[in-house]
Amino acid sequence: MPNKLNDVLSGREANYILPFFWQHGEDEEVLREEMARIHESGIGAVCVEARPHPDFLGTNWWRDMDIIIEEAKTRGMRVWVLDDDHFPTGHAAGRLKDAPEELRRVFLSKLHIDALGPKAGSSFAVAVPNLPGFYEAASSNLTVIAVQRNSVTGELLDEAIDLTSRVVNGRLYWDVPEGYWRIFTVFENAIGGDPSKRDYLNPLIKDSTKVLIDTVYEAFYSRYQEYFGNTFAGFFSDEPGFYSGKNAIITNYEITVGQDKADLPWCPEMERLLEQELGSDYKTLLPLLWQNGSKEATSKTRYCYMNLVSMLYAEHFTDQIGDWCRERKIEYIGHVIEDNNTHARLGVGSGHFFRALGGQDMSGLDVVLWQLNPGFDEIPSAWVAGEADNEFFNYGLAKMAASLSHLDPKKQGRTMAEVFGAYGWAEGLKLMKWMTDHMLVRGVNYFVPHAFSPKEFPDPDCPPHMYARGKNPQYRYYKHLNHYTNRMSHLLTGGLHIASAAVLYHAEAEWSGQYMYFHKPVKELMRAQIDCDVVPCDSIIADAAVQNEKLTLLSETYDCLIVPYSEALPSEVLLRFIELTEKGLPVFFVGGLPARTSEGGKGELVEQLKRCKHVKVVVLEDLAQKLKSSGFTDILTNGSYPFLRYYHVRHQDMDVFMFFNEHPIQDICTEVILPVKGSLVFYDAYSNKVIHTCSVQEGDSTRISLELSPFEAIVVLSSDCFEPFETAPDLKRDGEEILIESLWSISTAISEQYPDFTPWAEHQKLTDLSVPSLLPDFSGTFRYETFLNYDGLNGKQLILDLGKVFETAEVFINGTSAGVRISAPYRFDVSKLIQSGENTISVEVTNTLSKEITDFCSRVAQHEPSGLLGPVRLSAR
Repeated sequence: MPNKLNDVLSGREANYILPFFWQHGEDEEVLREEMARIHESGIGAVCVEARPHPDFLGTNWWRDMDIIIEEAKTRGMRVWVLDDDHFPTGHAAGRLKDAPEELRRVFLSKLHIDALGPKAGSSFAVAVPNLPGFYEAASSNLTVIAVQRNSVTGELLDEAIDLTSRVVNGRLYWDVPEGYWRIFTVFENAIGGDPSKRDYLNPLIKDSTKVLIDTVYEAFYSRYQEYFGNTFAGFFSDEPGFYSGKNAIITNYEITVGQDKADLPWCPEMERLLEQELGSDYKTLLPLLWQNGSKEATSKTRYCYMNLVSMLYAEHFTDQIGDWCRERKIEYIGHVIEDNNTHARLGVGSGHFFRALGGQDMSGLDVVLWQLNPGFDEIPSAWVAGEADNEFFNYGLAKMAASLSHLDPKKQGRTMAEVFGAYGWAEGLKLMKWMTDHMLVRGVNYFVPHAFSPKEFPDPDCPPHMYARGKNPQYRYYKHLNHYTNRMSHLLTGGLHIASAAVLYHAEAEWSGQYMYFHKPVKELMRAQIDCDVVPCDSIIADAAVQNEKLTLLSETYDCLIVPYSEALPSEVLLRFIELTEKGLPVFFVGGLPARTSEGGKGELVEQLKRCKHVKVVVLEDLAQKLKSSGFTDILTNGSYPFLRYYHVRHQDMDVFMFFNEHPIQDICTEVILPVKGSLVFYDAYSNKVIHTCSVQEGDSTRISLELSPFEAIVVLSSDCFEPFETAPDLKRDGEEILIESLWSISTAISEQYPDFTPWAEHQKLTDLSVPSLLPDFSGTFRYETFLNYDGLNGKQLILDLGKVFETAEVFINGTSAGVRISAPYRFDVSKLIQSGENTISVEVTNTLSKEITDFCSRVAQHEPSGLLGPVRLSAR
């Protein structure tokens, strides 16, 4: 039997879940109970977060950590620690507040004055004004540049003059030449960016990051060195970044170079690097970081700046911390802010997603605040922080993160997702499973649920909370989701990811001119069941090769490379494209070829691309069909199924295909051709059962039928190593049916009362119990009881289908549990439980706490009904 399958069937899968465990300074017994509840729910690790704790790194903090470490060691669990006193990482527990000036955050800012010439004897007050809260400039680092402007458009022209030497006591003395001129004062600004991050480290400075290491990391190493590499797993950085925007986070996603009022991340090393890249007169180009000049000069300057700051961030922040951890046999994980495309920008971003996470041991991302909303994959939808770019969140975020894990050997194919956080109590296990499947089918295989809070209920801090001091009525079923998650992650981890295409990451294109988001082509491919990875320019330059006219990047192989529209790209990348296509690699440019290089000029590279035989220009809408007609597919379906997702991993002894119906309402029924032959079975990771399936061999391929309810996922396994084992029948309703329309006795129990129920009412018709006239404020469990007379079983398989349920259901037949379902389809095999004659049927349905508690995060949710809505059917096969 294949090793991975044997592991999950025998319950030996590894742990892939490490939830946030928030600390507030609770009593010892509370901490020990919460650790027990975490472990009982099928979880083998925690990520301790200090954000609410009043004494981080103090005596009470170490008391609490000692308790957690002891509990973890006793239970065979592992402990990760979020690496600062609160998120985002970078505060260094407040140590930067008194650090030397050279270690603190600084930004490059500008002011400008307009002038008209010719005008001799002019003077200008170019000194930075004293405006508390806005400017605090070091006058010795002030640069004054005059740039001529187009007299019609006002755009900056190429004529620029460094006038710094003509400044005396803050005043520029200059005979203005003929024309319109803009005089820029460019200066270092110690109070630029987000005011709330003023005492944060500067990630562009090595010794500034070292303050965080010396303060937090070394403190843990000093106390828990003996546990490093065993019980103590490592550190988690949460949303570090530049934070160069002055306003609230929801307005910071767009901040990048080319914006007039932007404060730009800076450090002294940047002067030397810019001069090295742009020449000795680089200062005359600095105004182009804020305002537009000629395309070539603007592109060159902005690309150079962003390229440098993103590399410095990687080297001095992420790489430094990761190296420190690996030297001590622990790992470094976490994520940056990626939201609404900020992953390639400044503001709350970190410049370049792949570089920012390069030093970590897993790739990482987070989804919080309703950034993912089932069914909203194109048009924007409301989330807690504004409007969600749903194309990015659905087709970009997780795919981008998982791709990094395939391209960086140190990550070993591991991608972590922080999930479930701040969705409010409207989020239950059904949505959590959908989100888990959304991640799994894109290649994510480690999960940080957000969160376990031991604070007294109700804790208003970003619910839901998994246990909530015993008040969450769905907690007793949470283990079913976690067992499912660990089994699925185990099956999908450690093998070779199979994908047909590589799609170029767009960061360098965005810095250089007009561009197309990488997730635009990814969307077209995913909706056509063509899998891909997102690859950065750095990987194309350093690792790309061609074998048998296919692109290879380390262990990954792709049929083709897809380049989203890029007005300009780095010359080294264009040169690599030419080299790759000359070896036979098909390269598809979506929407057109580049017009120039990011550095400016070198049009000969573009002309060479045009002449390459294997270069093709396609429109976005035709991309998927073009790949299919070229044979660049792994699987094929018999129609269009835009919400059918799949993921393929090949182990040495087994191929694993995951299929997921991502739509919240529509069923999917299709035939799929898989590129395998030999034995083939379905595997239901939720029930941990292998299911017999019918398949048809067609040469080197196999055809299967696939039927998926909304939110349903299934795994298809193919191997030559299957040993004889018992398979379970599927639970499809395709035989004789009985509609159960009996009188239902309904009783209720809140979480603390369960399983002691209080009788409520009797209903002949199943209906939503959360309507105003019934139980609109009840959160807990509804028990529905009725009787069924049934004869003539004769060994048939009997399936009880509950129809619509909101939202977790457990069925009891004659007092014996038939199982638990946390999402559709709500079908139960009751063949061994139904008896001839009278039977008692009991259905326990548990909703979420959103009916009892109106929380802020649930405000943007589409709240669902409560209870069993049916129709309830018993079918015999």
